[in-house]
Amino acid sequence: MKEIKPFKEPIYIIRPVLPDLKDVNKKIVEIWNSKWLTNFGDQHRALEEELKKYLKVRNLSLFCNGTIALQLAIQVLELTGEVITTPFTFPATSHSLYLNNITPIYCDINLNDFNLAADKIEDLITSKTSAIMPVHVFGNPCDVEKIEQIAKKNDLKVMYDAAHCFGVDYKEKPIGTFGDISMFSFHATKIFHTIEGGALTYNDDDLKDKLYLLKNFGIRDEETVLLPGTNAKMNELQAAIGLLTLSLVDEEIRIRKKLSEVYTSNLKDVEGIRLLDRKKDVKYNYQYYPILIDTETFKMSRDQVYEEMKKYNVFTRKYFYPLCTDYKFYSSEDQNNIPNAKKVANEILCLPIYGELSEEVISNISKILKNLKKT
Repeated sequence: MKEIKPFKEPIYIIRPVLPDLKDVNKKIVEIWNSKWLTNFGDQHRALEEELKKYLKVRNLSLFCNGTIALQLAIQVLELTGEVITTPFTFPATSHSLYLNNITPIYCDINLNDFNLAADKIEDLITSKTSAIMPVHVFGNPCDVEKIEQIAKKNDLKVMYDAAHCFGVDYKEKPIGTFGDISMFSFHATKIFHTIEGGALTYNDDDLKDKLYLLKNFGIRDEETVLLPGTNAKMNELQAAIGLLTLSLVDEEIRIRKKLSEVYTSNLKDVEGIRLLDRKKDVKYNYQYYPILIDTETFKMSRDQVYEEMKKYNVFTRKYFYPLCTDYKFYSSEDQNNIPNAKKVANEILCLPIYGELSEEVISNISKILKNLKKT
């Protein structure tokens, strides 16, 4: 094989989708002229309406970030006791439960899609269980039908962490319409972002008013405070960036789809590399491109591959690693009956994918991986 040289410039796991600076400057002028920087201004209201249309949801509330949106979703659903969730997720999922004095009960995941294993949920339900909190990992929808069935049978709430799922549809139904509430992250690393930000989507109209109070100090008007809320409002600059970025999302998804197909074409038959199962009835956003590295068959561990790729100026990510159950401050809550989650966490590697990359770059990253297999 021809020698593969390192890339001249670093290839990172992700790059933010950025609107044209001229358009950003126009938005800043609008905001400066309005002299309205926060507290539900024109940009905030416009973004909320545009996102409702794009995500095809009945209700949507904006927040300054996705983590606090999760925390307040737990409060608005009045969850208590224990919540069944996944250990294979970003720390914010578990943190939001702990910060609300709720014990996460960790359920194992599926090996094919890395999502919460629906067939293992019922064994974990106790008298203290108030909800199920699955994560649509890497934008791959959970078994929403089975989860809904279990929740109804046991009178539980369902709160989805849909941080990776912007624009995803399952069986032609928007992902944000499932469960009691869903959280979307608008962090700069996401396919749609407001630099920092997040949103909750929900079908119950009655949640709208309480979420408003929870994110605005519990203030109803100048002289009325109805509950102990916090400050979780999205400001006008964030919302303006969101309005501009939203117009770029469809093209970004189109490009990432092509790049994803190049990866799949190059890597699908490489022994020791396993790809995420894609469901035929899902409209994906191609937010991430994860692979699993099997040490025995690939002849190199995931950690070794991670380090070797750096030599080529390619920066991958062990995402999600470690598991939430591995955090020292959660050790008292650690549960060992999660073999699939442990296996995936030790083998997972997310490869670079974003619209600024070319198909040639993706092919070369694939060639590097295949070359490592032969060394």
